[in-house]
Amino acid sequence: MKEFEEFVRKGIIKKQSANLSISRDLLEESERKYNSLKIILGKIGLKEENANDIVEYCYDILIGLVRAKLHLDGYKSSGGGAHEAEISYIIQLGFSETDARIMDELRYFRNGIKYYGKRFSVDYAKKIIDFLEKNYERLRRLINII
Repeated sequence: MKEFEEFVRKGIIKKQSANLSISRDLLEESERKYNSLKIILGKIGLKEENANDIVEYCYDILIGLVRAKLHLDGYKSSGGGAHEAEISYIIQLGFSETDARIMDELRYFRNGIKYYGKRFSVDYAKKIIDFLEKNYERLRRLINII
């Protein structure tokens, strides 16, 4: 995984004024999806039929929080490699290289779902739910706007 500063040098990440409005909107959307995921898991549960949906939801929740923090800190990502750049930012936030690798793997696999119809098992979805549970509140606490 490339370092965050490399993405800044390449212009994929640009410094700008903090954008509280976008940050707040991204935070609220991540919270909404997190609450919705809890309802889905509580009422339907995790099954082979919805494992991919759960994996996608987890990615959307986590990347939304990362983007909210980026905007709050005065950064904007765009162009090819933007998702990788956003994920590299979690190391700047004090997360481990292992967490960044799991998040990058999740990004890659989520693209496999979206663009190639890749299927994931309940076991992988459980792993990602555990990762979400481990990191959701930690990321959420870094965004002090609401």
